[in-house]
Amino acid sequence: MTTETKIGQLQMMEHTLQNLLAQKQQVQSQLLEAESASTELKTTDAAYKIVGNVMIKKSKTALLKEAKDKTERLGIRMKSIEKQESQIKEKVKGLQDEVMADMKKND
Repeated sequence: MTTETKIGQLQMMEHTLQNLLAQKQQVQSQLLEAESASTELKTTDAAYKIVGNVMIKKSKTALLKEAKDKTERLGIRMKSIEKQESQIKEKVKGLQDEVMADMKKND
């Protein structure tokens, strides 16, 4: 594989990594929102859920379960993103080392 090809792959991996980081931030934000909703629900008696443009009264227990389920799903998604991020960073490091070695050979 040529040095130019490796550099192209590095650029693609960096782009993928940036996309993963954006996804990670979005999931973190949603996770904080779900955790905050759970905390607030525990301190109130009346509970409502917004569906489209309508606010519907719903049982506190059902909303707590929804928030817990959402938190669990987002936690799993976060672990998946972090695993992908780690794998890509590892590949980037290896490819960077190869490119540097190739460039030293050509000097």
